[in-house]
Amino acid sequence: MKKLLSLLAIASCITVFAQTGSLVEFSKLTHSFGKIKQGTPVTTEFVFTNKTDKSLIVKDANAECGCTTPEFPKTPIAKGKTAVIKVTYNAENPGTFTKKVTVQFLNIKDPIILTIDGEVTEK
Repeated sequence: MKKLLSLLAIASCITVFAQTGSLVEFSKLTHSFGKIKQGTPVTTEFVFTNKTDKSLIVKDANAECGCTTPEFPKTPIAKGKTAVIKVTYNAENPGTFTKKVTVQFLNIKDPIILTIDGEVTEK
């Protein structure tokens, strides 16, 4: 019985490790553009490293609105290698903004949330 409980405890720790995104390491999860002029699209890059022991595939990256466009690698990222997710904000509407991009990796349960923010000033 003790062995079974020990195995269950170890298995749950491994599952938690995989779900937290620890297998993928981003250099940052947020980016602030500060003040930007209306009508001027801005782009930032989120660099990440594959910490798994095999190739990593970005399944999808979805923005919460049409004003934000993520670009992600379509080819597998080898173990230990880095890749980039570019996020562009179109800056059409004046005012402050906070936008999220949800990144889902194949074989990693929990997504990673990237966040951009800033303030669009009128022309």
